[in-house]
Amino acid sequence: MDPLVRVPAAPPSFIRVPPSLEGLQRLAYNLWWSWHPEARALFARLDPFTWGRTHSPIPVLASAIRWTEFLDSSDYMAEYAEVIGDFDRYLANGRDHWFHRQHATELPGPIAYFCAEYGIHETLGIYSGGLGVLAGDHLKTASDMALPLVGVGLLYRRGYFRQTIDADGHQEHAYPNYDLSRLPILRALDREGERLTVTVALPGRDVRADVWTAQVGRVPVLLLDTDTPENDEGDRPITHQLYVRGREMRLHQELVLGVGGVRAIRALGLEPAVWHLNEGHSAFLLAERARELVADGARLDDALERVRRDSVFSIHTPVSAGNERFDAGLVRKVAGALLDGDGRPNTGGVPVDRVLDIGLGTDGDASQFDMTAFSLRLTTRANAVSKLHAVTANATWHEVVGHEILGVTNGIHTPSWVGTPLRQLLGHYLEANLDHLDPATQKSRWWERIEKVPAAELWEAHLRQKGELAHFARGRLRSQLARHGEPPSVLDQLGAVLDPNALTIGFARRFATYKRAAMIFTDMERLARLLHDADRPVQLIFAGKAHPADRPGQQVIQEIFARSRSVAMRGRVFILEDYDMRIARFLVQGVDVWLNNPRRPLEASGTSGMKAAANGVVNVSVLDGWWDEGFAGDNGWAIGGRETNADEAAQDWADAQDLYRLLETEIVPAYYDRDPTGLPTTWIGWMRRSIAADIWRFSTTRMLHEYAEQMYLPAAGVSAVASRR
Repeated sequence: MDPLVRVPAAPPSFIRVPPSLEGLQRLAYNLWWSWHPEARALFARLDPFTWGRTHSPIPVLASAIRWTEFLDSSDYMAEYAEVIGDFDRYLANGRDHWFHRQHATELPGPIAYFCAEYGIHETLGIYSGGLGVLAGDHLKTASDMALPLVGVGLLYRRGYFRQTIDADGHQEHAYPNYDLSRLPILRALDREGERLTVTVALPGRDVRADVWTAQVGRVPVLLLDTDTPENDEGDRPITHQLYVRGREMRLHQELVLGVGGVRAIRALGLEPAVWHLNEGHSAFLLAERARELVADGARLDDALERVRRDSVFSIHTPVSAGNERFDAGLVRKVAGALLDGDGRPNTGGVPVDRVLDIGLGTDGDASQFDMTAFSLRLTTRANAVSKLHAVTANATWHEVVGHEILGVTNGIHTPSWVGTPLRQLLGHYLEANLDHLDPATQKSRWWERIEKVPAAELWEAHLRQKGELAHFARGRLRSQLARHGEPPSVLDQLGAVLDPNALTIGFARRFATYKRAAMIFTDMERLARLLHDADRPVQLIFAGKAHPADRPGQQVIQEIFARSRSVAMRGRVFILEDYDMRIARFLVQGVDVWLNNPRRPLEASGTSGMKAAANGVVNVSVLDGWWDEGFAGDNGWAIGGRETNADEAAQDWADAQDLYRLLETEIVPAYYDRDPTGLPTTWIGWMRRSIAADIWRFSTTRMLHEYAEQMYLPAAGVSAVASRR
């Protein structure tokens, strides 16, 4: 089949570019630019000020550009021709990529991929963290591999909250109000060329959702938006905020996502071969598909079986709070009529009591509807997101699933996360093509030849990325502390913090308490000696958000902020506010060590450490999630072992002591051990092994090979295929 899933979209009404530069407009509305630095540079040259403020091509093209200056520049026009040529060739082909080489005739239709959030680029703020970023990397890699796929999600006009930290360390929440005209999205058109809108019947009224398209390379993402004048004032905000706290509003969101998403797919005439639920938020798509079949005359049991046959499900967390549940009475009240055929004659239906029965959780509590249990029972295959997570997921859900939950370990979209200095170095010495990881030939397995990169140049590339982090972080810290009213003398001192020669440890992720962000502060005196060693200094950079309803997580942020301003830690401990994908890129590219210390086995996967390792950053982590299988003894360090203590306080203390031991006796000495030329040759060896062990094994390219052969093709009715890797 055609590797491109095509969704027509209305052209932008307010952007005008000269005809000889028309490719800029096409490129601006395709997020291909988000993982191609040369494309971003094309827009940055047009208006450096607007680009520096927004990092988005749409505001740049809407600004007052003196086009003649660029049309007369042979240098710019040559750069434009090269980038747009690459972009057009990318969209035009795809049949020479892995999926079409191996399975071109085996998939009768696209994959419909549903997720509540997508982290594609920070300028499209419809994500909160790991789940969304993983979904965004999934889409980008599907595009690179020419795997036919269409994404479905919600368009959050107020996104996820923007975080500030006040002078007392309290997390403060602000929700932006996005101007959709400045986002890289366009209104989707139906088969008649009209603007696409779908309807979901809820108690006493119809809720309409406009459909927008975010184009991610070859992959379109349909984003549903209820903020339309045709809706009641109370319904317009349904899709405003990601992970809204109110349970009834959250249920409305998930009905719009699941039911409305199916209806958008149908309105476009698409016939998915497989339906992929990435977490349980979209579970109502299964009920909607069954309702369609019943309306067409199928018996309910047959309809449910047919839905199960081509549906697959990914579970992302062993933590109970990450598995969505709703009060059964609320589901009856809000969704009952909709599930039973919109409450209208001859529209088919799935009785709400049957839905609630299928969604009975492992605790047998009939007062709760468990979206994960519902999804597991109505899908043919399910996967956890690491091998260790598969063990815990099977132990938790074995009575519900009826079949094994597979372990398909997460990965990262390498081009999105590897820094430009390192990317250029790998390309120069190894002919590395991060856009097309393919281990099929020896030449393409360039990571196995990492020793060919000269140590001095590898270290220089790392120091450049470290310098970029320091420059960025100093600016952020200056803005933060100026807002707190710190005097000019303190703000001036920030120009010298984050010494690029000091060992720099990064910790950035969601501040849930089980992730133990503050564990390194267990013994303040011991830590202070490490940080302030005159000959071998250490510095710590933290970033991350706690959900607005997570008070304990917010207290962790307050504790770390207080440590960063204390006499004992000042100048060595820093916390950056408003963690997003941009901050994440600077951190995973620029620190020396990536720290991760959750309580095992509560970290399902964790992809930030993969991003760091791909940049030559060395991991020190608890053997949980991906690191349980990624740790090889010579590519990083493991905190503790694989045994856990039921006494959490005792386990926390033991892990903290082991972390201090590793820092004091292994990590810090290795970093500061220099050869006669000043190179940390031992450390560079760790960096090489981090890259070599991570770059393929923990890529979304490898991950999607496994999804295709272990999940998608079997669900599409293709006999089990042997890996051809």
